[in-house]
Amino acid sequence: MNSSTTDKIKGGIHEAKGKVKEEAGKAIGNPDLRDRGTAEKVAGKVQNKVGDVKKVFGK
Repeated sequence: MNSSTTDKIKGGIHEAKGKVKEEAGKAIGNPDLRDRGTAEKVAGKVQNKVGDVKKVFGK
């Protein structure tokens, strides 16, 4: 598996985990958990975009 595919898979996993944490934080009223979830979701989106860029440049 090339690195662009790996980045896209890992990015998607981080996005999903972040979304779960974000929603759980909202549901239980825990702003710290919500914020960590948001941060992880954003990091996942960034990693996913890195995978897209690597794919374009053939890395």
